[in-house]
Amino acid sequence: MVSSRFLRFARFTGVLAFLIFFIVHFFTSKSRYEKTLALKKQILQETYNLNDDLPASPKTNIKIEYQQLPETGYPDKINAAFITLARNSDLEKLAPTIRSVEDRFNAKFHYDWVFINDEEFTDEFKKQVRTLCSGSVIFEKIPEEYWSLPTDPSFDKRKAHNNRMKSREKMPYGGSASYRFMCRFFSGFYYRLPAISKYDYIWRVEPETTLHCDVNYDVFKYMSDNDKRYGFTISLYEFPLTIPSLWKTVQEFITLHPKFLNDNNLMDFISFDEGLTFNLCHFWTNFEIIDVNFLKSEAYTAFFDYLDKSYGFFYERWGDAPVHSIAVALFMDKSQVHYFNDIGYFHSPMHNCPIDDEIWTKNHCMCDQKFDSTFKSFSCTGRFYDVQQLEKPLGWEKFTFTPVNGQ
Repeated sequence: MVSSRFLRFARFTGVLAFLIFFIVHFFTSKSRYEKTLALKKQILQETYNLNDDLPASPKTNIKIEYQQLPETGYPDKINAAFITLARNSDLEKLAPTIRSVEDRFNAKFHYDWVFINDEEFTDEFKKQVRTLCSGSVIFEKIPEEYWSLPTDPSFDKRKAHNNRMKSREKMPYGGSASYRFMCRFFSGFYYRLPAISKYDYIWRVEPETTLHCDVNYDVFKYMSDNDKRYGFTISLYEFPLTIPSLWKTVQEFITLHPKFLNDNNLMDFISFDEGLTFNLCHFWTNFEIIDVNFLKSEAYTAFFDYLDKSYGFFYERWGDAPVHSIAVALFMDKSQVHYFNDIGYFHSPMHNCPIDDEIWTKNHCMCDQKFDSTFKSFSCTGRFYDVQQLEKPLGWEKFTFTPVNGQ
């Protein structure tokens, strides 16, 4: 009997306690909710402008100022842009590349970006690209005459076709006509496009490439302020089968036009024997920052026209990389050529990953230093250091060996 009364009393007490907790919690929560709404309303009514005058510190007399970048860039912006050759089908590969360049560099400076294609870009491509780029975006279609076989009567189409067929198994892109169109286009036509010719500097970006490190200074302004006309991150040896007659053709041009040869040139970078032969060293042009006015110069224009008339882009498989590199090495003052040791860069299968620990850390690089190509045996950049008499990074010898199985 006692036990039954106790159970009923316990149940009553539990229900009463629950009711008291519910009532208190309800009114407390309601009070907090009303206070939260009031605070939110107050915040929405207030405005905060980072550009408002800030009081000077009474201890240091230093006034902190925040500069809000205008939509078109910042006051010292150079007349420069990025250029990317891409097809509509490249969008999925290109988007991460744009994001990389924007996150690492261009979100700070808002430079224009020019996209070129031998076909019209789709609305989907344009929409996606515009959302990723912080600067103005320009789309331009390549004229057919810039992306086709030469129309000269002396050009032998059968010879060009036979070369492609013979080259298919001998070299990368050996059987490709469109690859040859691209190499010829980048060698002598792209800077003539209205969307490009108006700029002083162009930074070439290709799909499926990555910037490994933050770039916290204006690269274009650095180039302009320091009279640099060509910048690169990777240099390699060319496939010899692609250019068997290129150097002979270059020698013929120099014999006809010795005035274009710069007295302080980089001949020793591209030749082991003072110009008798070409050592195959070239700057990898999938990343290059170049002075457009150099490409429009009398020397380069005459140089390209002479090479183009030999039809080596089609009778062989001349690339724009050796063409640009030879021209830069011979016609520029060597002091105008710059190696970026602080811009980490990847284009399969090559890495430029700063081996200077201070640079690597400061710029928040995301790359494995042991895979850096700079001083590997297949790279020409070590020779560039020697010819330019540049000081090599501390401990560079440790990075001369190619890792095997990641070790």
